[in-house]
Amino acid sequence: MMDRRILLASAAGLFGLFTFRWLRTGPAHAAGKFEVEKTDAEWRAQLTPQQHEILRKHGTERAWSGPLLKEHRKGTFACAGCDLPLFSSDTKFDSGTGWPSFWQPLDNALGRTEDRSYGMTRIEVHCRRCGGHLGHVFDDGPKPTGLRYCINGYALVFKPQAGSAS
Repeated sequence: MMDRRILLASAAGLFGLFTFRWLRTGPAHAAGKFEVEKTDAEWRAQLTPQQHEILRKHGTERAWSGPLLKEHRKGTFACAGCDLPLFSSDTKFDSGTGWPSFWQPLDNALGRTEDRSYGMTRIEVHCRRCGGHLGHVFDDGPKPTGLRYCINGYALVFKPQAGSAS
């Protein structure tokens, strides 16, 4: 009887540990090498604390707090880590979520990985050149793609088009 209880308790403990580990599993880094690779110290020297937390540690800014949410000028949104152009302002829209949203990236700009954090499965998008975490893509966006690229504003820098009004 005692052995059965110990075995049952051990099994329940292992199940709980594996379940907890699965719930906390963050996005997997894309396999392979990136064109731009730096040490963590080099990234910390280049990026602000918010940028480093998001791009290198897969963090997320608070909704409505990002610097580019209300950016409406014509131009290009580039990776804050390596300056690769990622999105055109022509594809930006107000999703009402509190993060800059786009319905399409520029060609050959993003990579995707499965993100199983917080007990759900989502598609993480990252810069294809430096691997920096940008946000996630969802299938609840507007036409013509039906996609919503929900991107952290601190992961981006904005490059206004020449002659774009402020």
